[in-house]
Amino acid sequence: MREHKLKVGVSGVRGVVGEFLTPLLAADFAQAFGTYVGRGRVVIGRDTRFTGPMIEHAVVCGLLAAGCEVVRVGVQTTPTIQIYIAETGAVGGIGITASHNPAEWNALKLFNGEGLFFNQYERTELLDLFHQSEFAEAGNENILGLSVDEDTPWRRHIDRVVKHVDVDRIRARRFRIALDGVNGAGSRMSVWFLTEVLGCDLKAIHVDPTKAFPREAEPKPETLGELRELVKTHSCDAGFGQDPDGDRLAACDGTGEMLDNDDMLALAVEAALTRKPGDVVVNLTTSSVIDEVTARFGGRVHRTAVGEANVVERMRAVRAVIGGEGSSGGVIFAGTHLCRDSYTAMALLLDRMAATGLTLAELSHALPRFHRRGGKVQFAHGKLGGLMLAMEQAHPGAQLERTDGLKLSFPDGWIHLRASNTEPLLRVAVESKNEATADRLFSESMALLRS
Repeated sequence: MREHKLKVGVSGVRGVVGEFLTPLLAADFAQAFGTYVGRGRVVIGRDTRFTGPMIEHAVVCGLLAAGCEVVRVGVQTTPTIQIYIAETGAVGGIGITASHNPAEWNALKLFNGEGLFFNQYERTELLDLFHQSEFAEAGNENILGLSVDEDTPWRRHIDRVVKHVDVDRIRARRFRIALDGVNGAGSRMSVWFLTEVLGCDLKAIHVDPTKAFPREAEPKPETLGELRELVKTHSCDAGFGQDPDGDRLAACDGTGEMLDNDDMLALAVEAALTRKPGDVVVNLTTSSVIDEVTARFGGRVHRTAVGEANVVERMRAVRAVIGGEGSSGGVIFAGTHLCRDSYTAMALLLDRMAATGLTLAELSHALPRFHRRGGKVQFAHGKLGGLMLAMEQAHPGAQLERTDGLKLSFPDGWIHLRASNTEPLLRVAVESKNEATADRLFSESMALLRS
């Protein structure tokens, strides 16, 4: 059945192309999307996956069939697409990208007229429409146009970013920066941004969007060995690694050591709150380092279920200055747009370095120290509730939070258990200021869950 061939999450639908995501499915889903948002302008962009043009053609066909006016923006980062939607009065948009997933995957990321991911209500209505196959069908007299705008979206994006940092101060430092663009959607834009806009001396690898991904798509320490060597070889001030659609960022300091993603987010929060104090929103798994940094500026930290859409929804509700998800390398700065954005993240880090005169290593070492552990455990069907109950019973004095799985908080740390949306896996995250406590909580939790 068609509905079983899609993996649906908070950002859209995804699958392995040919096995799960086919041109017919993409066209049908796009036609359902067009039916839901109504006649109007819909923006379509994609990353550099080789399946992108095929899926793009299918999506364009579905949207035109629903009576939408289609604007193709070509290869663009996800935050670029979101900003362009919001600035041009479109009724919605679709980003064709599987983000940090392997190259054989592709996906449709769905955005409303504000350039934000669909909320739960919007997703539910759209899926109902899709499963019922009740699509608008435009006749000859109702077919609208197809136009192309590949040049202005990325300029609009960067114009928003630079309003919130001191560009002259950054340029004066003439930072030497290493970049691994994974041959993704932001490759050329990243080179232009770091050299022409921020005046960096750039040492870049994998910035050819016509080539295949040279490494695992997700930017993390074990996949960024080349970046770390590039930093050390050229004595760079910092190194940045992106994912294929340019929304996530990983960073390493001038010694070639990778920053923990939670610490990278904490530095971005520090940079943003230095300019404009306020509240912060992160998910339940993000480190408590955010709480301590935010407290310095008199702000409050709000926590949500995992997922960018969840964080953004709460940010809007509390008018937060900045937010994000530490585990994913996602920085969401309201001043630019309510979306994960690696360009805003790079700008905030460089602005903080320029303002303080400190290196990235010095800035990260000055953060409050927390010790984090993470793992995953397989569980049999029907056993999840029992595992959660066993964890509660093992920690009778813990403060419980059930917004997203189960989080148990103690005076000296916390444990977060969350079931995968797509596999029979329980994700386990542990944190404490005391390393021995973190090790104990993690080992005890894994032993109990595997018993």
